[in-house]
Amino acid sequence: MNDTETFLDEMLPRIHEAETALHNGDAGPRFAMWSHTDPVTVFGAAMNRTGWAEVGPMFEKLASNFANCSACEWEVVAADVGEDFAYLLAIERTTASVAGSEPTSYVLRSTTIFRREDGEWKIVHRHADPVDDSAAFLAGLRGD
Repeated sequence: MNDTETFLDEMLPRIHEAETALHNGDAGPRFAMWSHTDPVTVFGAAMNRTGWAEVGPMFEKLASNFANCSACEWEVVAADVGEDFAYLLAIERTTASVAGSEPTSYVLRSTTIFRREDGEWKIVHRHADPVDDSAAFLAGLRGD
């Protein structure tokens, strides 16, 4: 097994747990996956933030809009690992209730960048955008 396969074997179950929890209204596991040491950034399908002081509260707000997650799958498009940085490109397919709606399926493409901190991989950047019109409703969550 090479370094990238080892990285994916470790991180994909954690990502699945964190993203499923977020889409069920719980930001806690996502908090645990992310670095709290700047720089951290999110250029998301719904909200953009820079610095942990903005990113952390954004995760809480985002989670408060989701419930009833019945699917949260990441299809890995590409990934690579260096000594202290790694990246993961994926197609994300999620079904959840958003802002009290019936469960809705949507698809995002995402780039996630990781930094090794004290021997543990932490997310430091996420960029996600819709693959198609299925995620257009996420723009209504902005509230910026």
